[in-house]
This record gives sequence, structure tokens and C-alpha cells, in this order.
Amino acid sequence: MVSETEINDIANLADISIPKEELGTFTAQFNSILEYFDLLDAVEAAPSEGAGRYNIFREDIVEPSLDQDAVLSNPGASEDEFIKGPRVM
Repeated sequence: MVSETEINDIANLADISIPKEELGTFTAQFNSILEYFDLLDAVEAAPSEGAGRYNIFREDIVEPSLDQDAVLSNPGASEDEFIKGPRVM
């Protein structure tokens, strides 16, 4: 069980304010949620194999591509060996 003092401490850590008139209700609701977790812990579940895991990514394949001169000939502006774009702030 969580006390109202502990709820206040948690609220201060989370930088939220809980009005004093709602503190009792909030504490009761919080404790109710924790009781549900206790019920879930008590459930006996048979081990399962799970959904299985597999790699969804393809292998890297090296393929021929454009040379640097061909790439730098297309953009509107380039500087040294780089494509020059607009400034973004």
C-alpha cells in the first residue's frame, strides 16, 4: 500500500501538483492499480515458445553506383566534394 506522503513525494519528483482534496482519491486509485499488478503476479502461466524471431532485413549487397562527378553534376550547387543545400535553422 502506498501512503499519501509517498504519493506527494512521487508527485514532487514528477513535478506535478495534486490538490489536497484529490489526494485521498488519487491514493486509493493508485493502490487499486497496484492490487491489479499483485493479481497478475499470482497468475500461473505455462511457458510458451513465443512468436519466434527472424531477421526481417536483407543482406547488404554491393552494387555499382554513380561516380562522384556524375553525382555532383546534378544538384544546383556544390562546394568542394559536397552537395551544398540551403541553411536550416
